[in-house]
Amino acid sequence: MPKTPQAIRGTQDIFGPDAEAFAFVVETFERVRKLYRFRRAEMPVFEKTEVFARSIGETTDIVSKEMYSFEDRGGESLTLRPEFTAGIARAYLSNGWQQHAPVKLATHGPLFRYERPQKGRYRQFHQIDAEIIGAAEPQADVELLAMADQLLKELGISGVTLHLNTLGDGDSREAWRAALVEHFRAVKDELSEDSQGRLEKNPLRILDSKDRRDQRFVADAPKIDQFLSEDARAFFDAVTSGLDAAGVKWQRAESLVRGLDYYRHTAFEFIPDEGSEAAGKLGSQSTILGGGRYDGLMESLGGAATPAVGWAAGIERLAMLVGDKSEPKADVIVVVENDELVDRAIAAIGKIRAAGHSAELMASGSPRKRFDKAVKAGAEKIVAFDIRDGTEHVRIKADDHARGSIEQLLG
Repeated sequence: MPKTPQAIRGTQDIFGPDAEAFAFVVETFERVRKLYRFRRAEMPVFEKTEVFARSIGETTDIVSKEMYSFEDRGGESLTLRPEFTAGIARAYLSNGWQQHAPVKLATHGPLFRYERPQKGRYRQFHQIDAEIIGAAEPQADVELLAMADQLLKELGISGVTLHLNTLGDGDSREAWRAALVEHFRAVKDELSEDSQGRLEKNPLRILDSKDRRDQRFVADAPKIDQFLSEDARAFFDAVTSGLDAAGVKWQRAESLVRGLDYYRHTAFEFIPDEGSEAAGKLGSQSTILGGGRYDGLMESLGGAATPAVGWAAGIERLAMLVGDKSEPKADVIVVVENDELVDRAIAAIGKIRAAGHSAELMASGSPRKRFDKAVKAGAEKIVAFDIRDGTEHVRIKADDHARGSIEQLLG
């Protein structure tokens, strides 16, 4: 007998309560995005490799180490999407979505990165994603963050705080970057190998390094507030006051950064509070949802300068936090106690489902045991078809109101 193939490392087959929790996250996201009037968007699972190389940055780990890239039969390099934003930006430019600006977009689906599988992180994983493109006002950041906060609350996830920082405008960021290079260059030989490599190209990434060799020099590194222009400071003040007005709790996180040059102003992450249940479930993978403003991205793809802000969250990680979501019980179970009435039962269950009720047909096994089996399944409403004394008999187990509704439905 041939050996049964196994799932590829870093992928997963989702079933049972895990699948129900996954679906609950997606369904809640879809409901909340409609409340905020975000439009649904779908993009290809693969793009030209240059879409990600130009937008994410060729020096990043994602592009240099983690992308699933391949040549198609025409010799063109294609890549399975490792994130959503680059593909959304490409779609915005190539499809003329500028005519809808500002446009609020939401999507979800699978992403792919070749990295070490760990708790809540896979090589094929899934994210929900929300973006506002073409809106330069800080109110767009506030709305996006309020939406994320409401989503987490409606998922029932507590013990989580919004960590917030500003990266300033272009001039502020460049002045800060230069000061960081000077600061870390003085201790270059004592930094980790990764940070030594980032020093000239991406010094902001050193600030969120987890390596102890780097952390001792981060505490006294120059802070962005020293370099903020008046406009950049006013933007951040408008975001924080808007969050206060919206009732979104936040705390300042000065070491929270985004390394790529096209990020501006707001950067944020929702992180479980220390000692919370969420922190215990996620372990070292602490960020639940994160994003920021990326006003310079469209230019890297050949478009005009376009303000934009967005966030993404891993569905698997959110599903770990929503608790047990067992498959819901059927509203009605239709039981066939005499096999001659199978077609009659099929017609009845069709009417029940058409009326918007979930229903299950029980027509296998011993006919005498089917009704008891339906009772044990926990159904509050049971419709049983039988033949007694040569006459079709319909038995309904339900309260008086439900009984009347079912009788009317079945005619």
